[in-house]
Amino acid sequence: MSRLRLGMVGGGEGAFIGAVHRMAAGLDGDWDLVAGAFSTDGGRNTRTGALLGLDPQRVYPSIDALIAHEMTLPADQRIEALAVVTPNHLHAPMAIAALNAGFHVFCEKPMAMSVVEAEAIAAAAKASGRHFALAFTYSGYPMIEEARARIKRGDLGAIRLVQVEYLQGWLSQPIDTDGNKQAEWRTDPARAGLGGCLGDIGTHAFQLAEHVSGLSVQSVSADLTTHVEGRRLDDDVSALLRFEGGARGVLKASQVAAGEENGLRLRIHGERGGLDWSQMEPNTLTLRWLDRPTEIVRTGGPGMLDATATLVRTPAGHPEGYIEAFANLYRAFASAIRGDGNDRWFPGVTDGLRTMRFIEAVIANAASDQKWTSVNPGENE
Repeated sequence: MSRLRLGMVGGGEGAFIGAVHRMAAGLDGDWDLVAGAFSTDGGRNTRTGALLGLDPQRVYPSIDALIAHEMTLPADQRIEALAVVTPNHLHAPMAIAALNAGFHVFCEKPMAMSVVEAEAIAAAAKASGRHFALAFTYSGYPMIEEARARIKRGDLGAIRLVQVEYLQGWLSQPIDTDGNKQAEWRTDPARAGLGGCLGDIGTHAFQLAEHVSGLSVQSVSADLTTHVEGRRLDDDVSALLRFEGGARGVLKASQVAAGEENGLRLRIHGERGGLDWSQMEPNTLTLRWLDRPTEIVRTGGPGMLDATATLVRTPAGHPEGYIEAFANLYRAFASAIRGDGNDRWFPGVTDGLRTMRFIEAVIANAASDQKWTSVNPGENE
């Protein structure tokens, strides 16, 4: 199969996530990066394009210039999909412009700045008939799929408890006022949106909890805190969750947990047992049973389900991690565009809308005296 042609907006020299997208997209040979508008800084934009070996004529000063020129190229040369790896405030206008031009979109999370913007993206995707993917990277890990599939087939019985936490410590000091560009925009309401830690990593935790459990959160009771003086957005989130069917959950996300790196952990318990997964040890899934010894399943090892094994690239004992998980999403995105019948799942519009509604429900609840706030529009408890 020929490689699909990818363009990128954002992700220029000095940016973190753009390079991660490029590595993930290139891992399985499905994508060629052929064009980009990497930075509004002309020099940085030009240097990034040169470093990536792109034709200078396809290194554009803006997304408008990119779309306009790409549309003049023959169909077998222009980009087929656009990766949007900018700060949050640009997600909706850029994604909608690309979808309206007929390009598929792979967007960074959160989906947008608000539910209204997210719904506009969803409408554009539906009208265009193009695919829209979101970078909820952790859902691409093989052991996350293993956990999801085991719960879906009923191994744990009816789900009762869902606990998810994502702890980081990198914002424990006011580095957002000391010139750290990654911290600066993430704590700026004009670029990050209504939530700081909530939007940046709380959405990862929420999406993972719903995706793996197979249950939707119905309502939240939440607390938002800003520990670092002068910071304009939250850096610490706590939320109680009520799921459909009666399950209860706890979500904790913090970027001021000093000493923590990327401590994302998910625990789910049902009638007959529970499972435990940690992003810091992603190749291990621990299953604990009510009536038999603890079971440990390892990536690439015996006992994995057939569907999970398709996400593994190396023999057991050769660690696979963050880039490989991200690459699983890009591979699934490519399969959907090609229509090759593999029907691989990837996070998209549904996940984006759910996480945006979660953000707005948490913010509304934390700001009110209401005990519970519905995640679903028009409902209150």
